[in-house]
Amino acid sequence: MAKKLLIANRGEIACRIISSCKKLGLQTVAVYSEADAHAMHVELADEAVLVGPPPARESYLRVDAILDAARRTGADLVHPGYGFLAENADFAQAVMDAGLGWVGPSPASIIDMGDKERAREIARLAGVPILPGSQRFALGQTEAVMDAAQQVGYPLLVKAAAGGGGIGMRRVDEATQLLSVVEATQSMAGKAFGDSSVYLERYVAAARHIEVQVFGFGDGQGVHLYDRDCSVQRRFQKIIEEAPAPGVPEAVRAQLYGAALALVAQQRYSGAGTVEFIYDSERQQAYFLEMNTRIQVEHPTTEMVTGVDLVAWQILQALGELAPVSQDAIALNGHAVECRLYAERPEKNFLPSPGLIETLAWPMKQEGLRVDTGVRAGDRVTPYYDPLVAKLIAHGIDRSEAIARLRLALEGLTVEGLSTNAEFLHRVLSDADFSAGGVTTAYVGHFLEVQKQRSRKAG
Repeated sequence: MAKKLLIANRGEIACRIISSCKKLGLQTVAVYSEADAHAMHVELADEAVLVGPPPARESYLRVDAILDAARRTGADLVHPGYGFLAENADFAQAVMDAGLGWVGPSPASIIDMGDKERAREIARLAGVPILPGSQRFALGQTEAVMDAAQQVGYPLLVKAAAGGGGIGMRRVDEATQLLSVVEATQSMAGKAFGDSSVYLERYVAAARHIEVQVFGFGDGQGVHLYDRDCSVQRRFQKIIEEAPAPGVPEAVRAQLYGAALALVAQQRYSGAGTVEFIYDSERQQAYFLEMNTRIQVEHPTTEMVTGVDLVAWQILQALGELAPVSQDAIALNGHAVECRLYAERPEKNFLPSPGLIETLAWPMKQEGLRVDTGVRAGDRVTPYYDPLVAKLIAHGIDRSEAIARLRLALEGLTVEGLSTNAEFLHRVLSDADFSAGGVTTAYVGHFLEVQKQRSRKAG
């Protein structure tokens, strides 16, 4: 039995992993940058090791420093959380080569699913429907890009082949825009991922973002833990998620589960993963988008409706101690909605708003409410990392009750010292279109435009 787990991450997810480790009787090791010396995850862990200056590339992305921290503290396991090195196959392999337990899928799966073009081909071979798209293009392949765009059709998306999480994705409506967008995306992708290649994919106008939580056992077998709707997004990044997705025909839902498990079987996937789909709500057809080979930010919604501690499952599997789980043993109970509280300015195109958290008071404890955070009053949201303050998750017997509880939680929240998106989240949760269910990924842009028009009329 391992005795100590190192968390190669920070903030909310590090605190979340520590919580599961305490329940399992595992000691924890935190790593931190100089900017996080007094952070909540550092205080909660049994031990903490400084790994470098504030910039992530000099601290949280330093494989050598993290492995040295594991060696110095005698850690047995490494959990990467999400972001940073979570989907870095070289890091996973380095952890295993160092004789440590890796909490996650195999490096081979990370490589296969991390390369978005390769992932599409694997999905196709597994019988999973994919959107029309192109091969990857390197810098300078101008003529080939233009030809491919004609085959894919407009509007389309230019996507970084090594990207994910909505990063490196831009819409093109007509041919005159294509080359400039391709060049800009390639430049950004090269800096962000070390790989400047891009590919083209058809854009679905009435698109919903629906994903299936899976857990594979490494032998071709796996289970799904139902689905989530993540269509409320800004800049292609999620801000409100819910489980299960509302208004999806049961036949389509069954197809999503079957496709996700087919991919698990084809990969002989091991551990927690999320298979993401674009759902064309007009045609009632779903297409493979990508597979995230890690725990998701929105995993608490799944935990709330299934009663499963996904992080504990990850750790137990890494230890070889996860008892076999059958699909029939995973029951769906009620509905859960999560909102991400960010230090940002929605009125300024969601510009990050770092600063000192002078006051932070969570809503009073209520039935069905969960708050996952990595900060306290007196902490500072820095410009170095994602400006997530907390995730508020509400569970109810149905969707209406979950939404009502989440609105009540936001009303009972107090944050002073920096700007947040709390008011914006409350307005969305109170909006008739959102309450009706089934909004598309274009919802936030439309919602903001309606709000502006109302402000003009009121003024």
